[in-house]
Amino acid sequence: MQVKRWGQLDALRQQLGESRLLLCVDLEATCDDYPAGLNEAAWNAHVLEVQRDEMETIEIGIALLDVQSEYRIVDHFGQFVRPLLRPTLTEFCTGLTGISQSDVDTAKRFAEVQDQLGDWLRPRNTEGWRWCSWGDYDRNQLKKDAFRAGVDVLLDPARHINLKKCFWKIFACRALGLKCAVESIGLSWEGEHHRAIDDARNLARLAQLLLSARQST
Repeated sequence: MQVKRWGQLDALRQQLGESRLLLCVDLEATCDDYPAGLNEAAWNAHVLEVQRDEMETIEIGIALLDVQSEYRIVDHFGQFVRPLLRPTLTEFCTGLTGISQSDVDTAKRFAEVQDQLGDWLRPRNTEGWRWCSWGDYDRNQLKKDAFRAGVDVLLDPARHINLKKCFWKIFACRALGLKCAVESIGLSWEGEHHRAIDDARNLARLAQLLLSARQST
């Protein structure tokens, strides 16, 4: 896939402004889905164990890009998070993410994990940073998690970049899932899909290739 709209790529670079760092963020959350093969009546009668507005983050993954050093990946952050509303993971959730019940049972709660993230991020605050995710889901989920935990959201929504939206604008294509987007620009997926730390690393690799692109003259 080739860049179609270089002006949109320039606009993405301008969003980074003077920031030295770009945090590439991915979350996994509690979830459920309807069993396959339900007829309409059964589908309407089925009650999901986790409703959409009850979803809670169970893993945070971040890959850190150095914008001023050829977009190198310079660090990572990854932690499981213990959910409170629906502490028992559904079969669908464990199958989708590969995250086990013991992974979250032994994890810290959201507020504590956010404190750990703050400690990791604090030395970098003087360098300036923005953060991105594949779509707006991660931004909105972090706001919900912070509200439930009674803490301020650490990753400022005003610093957020929706890289999924930037991607389809730059390539003039339909919206793609992260894995399809990574593979569409010639990269091989690395790690497990729907694991936050692996998704974050692949998001960073996509951002790295995208931001490094130069128009031939």
